[in-house]
Amino acid sequence: MENRQRLADRIDWGLLFILMLFFIVSAISISSAQTSGQYATNFVIRQAFWYVVGGVIITAALFFDSDQYKRLAWYAYGIGIVLLLGLRIMPESIVPYRNGAHSWYKITESILIQPSEFVKTFLILALARVITNHHEQNQVKTVQSDFMLLAKIGLTALGPLALIITDDLGTALVFIAIVTGIILVSGITWKIIVPIYGSIAVIGGTIFSLVLYAPDFLEKYLGVDKYQFGRIYSWLDPYNYTREEGFHLIKSLNAVGSGQIYGKGFNGSEVYIPEAHTDFIFSGIAERFGFVGASVVISLFFILIYHLTKTALDTKEPYNAYVCAGVISMITFHVFQNIGMTIQLLPITGIPLPLISYGGSSLMGNMLALGLIFSMKFHHRSYMFSSDNS
Repeated sequence: MENRQRLADRIDWGLLFILMLFFIVSAISISSAQTSGQYATNFVIRQAFWYVVGGVIITAALFFDSDQYKRLAWYAYGIGIVLLLGLRIMPESIVPYRNGAHSWYKITESILIQPSEFVKTFLILALARVITNHHEQNQVKTVQSDFMLLAKIGLTALGPLALIITDDLGTALVFIAIVTGIILVSGITWKIIVPIYGSIAVIGGTIFSLVLYAPDFLEKYLGVDKYQFGRIYSWLDPYNYTREEGFHLIKSLNAVGSGQIYGKGFNGSEVYIPEAHTDFIFSGIAERFGFVGASVVISLFFILIYHLTKTALDTKEPYNAYVCAGVISMITFHVFQNIGMTIQLLPITGIPLPLISYGGSSLMGNMLALGLIFSMKFHHRSYMFSSDNS
């Protein structure tokens, strides 16, 4: 009976509909951003092309079930490590220097691929396998086994994190968010989690205080570059850095505030916003469509996160649940960080707004992650009559 299940019943139509809404919002937002005249390229057509490519990626993801993804996890992880290593050793003709970092592979003159966007999903697959294998091998849960699991998770995340943290702090933060989200649902006792993350919070607060009151100490003993201090200072007081790091934030705040309730309309932009179609697309949405338009975008993300959470709760496969947790953590952090940086809630990092900002690598990476979710629904028939339902 399961084999005769109709193909249409195996598609996650709810998630597909949500993605269609995101494409509409993305197309409108990017098209509106182009009315300022700062771009000669029609990025809407390019974004539509990347959405089509993303659809192909999702379709390809349906050919694999959770057991196959689990078996392939370390291969994908290894490929990701090789790609990140290549960014450091390849010549500049292949890995061009852009925006202060070697983070892209040059495919053609107009197409660049950022491998870290795909490594996020590869890391999720690997971490999910680490946790499921650990629980299978340690049926009796102890504090010692929890420490062992935490060490395994840390070592798995250390490789990709070490390869990007110096060149791409924003993506490194996404990796940390993914690891944190998965740890919280991994079953590790809170007696371990609370002290560790409490200590990290104390250390982070101490470093933040040193940045504000003793920056010379960090520069001398930890080798932190001065430009990274500038990001913090411009975040806290952008109007004293109007010609430097604070320029983007001031423009963003002016755009968001001037949109008021209903916005200025599709062609009503009056504030020049650098990167209005990528990292700061939310600022343009708030200016042109106001509080109402911005609320619609945020609500759409809430719906997406709710759908992914429901999928995680409905699945009977532990591996799938951990994959869902990783994808939820990744998207949630992206949204919180991107929107937060446009309204001065968080420092500015080069993190795009998922599924809305223009960017081929970002969109394909997110589609790959969501393809895993589609696959869970598509292959749900293989475990829907588990003993849990009896």
